[in-house]
Amino acid sequence: MANDGQAARFPVSRAEKRVALLAAVEAIRDTVIANAAESERLCTLAPSTVAALHDTGLLTLKLPSVLGGAEADPALQFDVIERLSAIDPSAGWCLMIGGTGIGLPGAFLPDEVIARVFEGGRVPTAAIMAVPSAEAVPVAGGYRVTGRWSFVSGVPHAEWVTLGARVVAPDGMPSVPRLFVIPATAVTLHDNWHVMGLKGTGSCDVSLIDQVVPEAFTWDRFRTPPCRGGALYRLGQPGFVANEHAAFAIGTARGALDALKSLAREKRRSFALEPSAIESRPVFQRFVGLADLRLRAARALVLEIYTEAWEIASTGEVPPPRIQGAIRAACAYATEVAVDVTNEAFRFGGGEAAYDPHPLQRYLRDINVGAQHLMMSPIAYENHGQLTLGLAGADPLR
Repeated sequence: MANDGQAARFPVSRAEKRVALLAAVEAIRDTVIANAAESERLCTLAPSTVAALHDTGLLTLKLPSVLGGAEADPALQFDVIERLSAIDPSAGWCLMIGGTGIGLPGAFLPDEVIARVFEGGRVPTAAIMAVPSAEAVPVAGGYRVTGRWSFVSGVPHAEWVTLGARVVAPDGMPSVPRLFVIPATAVTLHDNWHVMGLKGTGSCDVSLIDQVVPEAFTWDRFRTPPCRGGALYRLGQPGFVANEHAAFAIGTARGALDALKSLAREKRRSFALEPSAIESRPVFQRFVGLADLRLRAARALVLEIYTEAWEIASTGEVPPPRIQGAIRAACAYATEVAVDVTNEAFRFGGGEAAYDPHPLQRYLRDINVGAQHLMMSPIAYENHGQLTLGLAGADPLR
């Protein structure tokens, strides 16, 4: 794999691609761990962590292969994001957002814009906030965009930003959600990412005032077909992004369990004169065994539903709302399980886990903030129920 600023090229074979991607994660492990505290202090990923993610090509996880990307299927994405999130949740979160941030433009922008965004064949860093929390007014050749977006993860190190906005329609007509690709230098960053967890993700607000975006730098979020790439870009919404949230959550919980198991070998907590190690206690053994099974079961559920979605996308069709609702609900469930496991792991960690240097307190903070994401809202269960019942007006993205 290249590390000269050009896009990394990954094997075509899925098995070989998986080996290469996971090897890339292991190659940056020490860098990510060494910079975790600095990323929290900076409230954005440390520059050397960003460079490691970019130079290994990991940020091309969801980019079409014709542009030098990995174009990994959902299950393979899960493996990679899960593995990195177990090392450092903030780095795993930025990988998933950065991967989507460049993967979607890479698939949907026309060739003349690709030449601009991927100048010289180089894959830039990117961020995305697809929620249409702003307005776009049609003007000659494009749109005039004004608004403010929250939670734009990774934007401090992004070169391009994709933002969602509602296109103002004629009187009586519904507005249409559209995505707009904008140079990061054109947006105003607001230093407001001072939070409990995922501190290292740089998820600050950005804003635009009367920014004219050419038509070619935009696309209809739900109707525009991809210009390049395969089944991955026909997964639809929330199919294209929900898996990454589940992978982040399961990976973070796995990281918490690993940290706890290391602590439990040495930790003794008892009023007895000769207390035993925590790992020798049946109550702790039961927790570890059950937590492992719960995480495996939640993971398997997500991948089972994605297998069905992938089969549909591979035929050239977009998975229907029923599948989209099941995807979101399964990923919300996986997140809920992961939060429970991480919270209980923190409690077993005792007093040591509460101190800043110990990773358990960071896993606790990070997963609880990550679970606040709109995509993982408990409303996903309600939507899934409505879609399963075939009720009119049911919407997986409500």
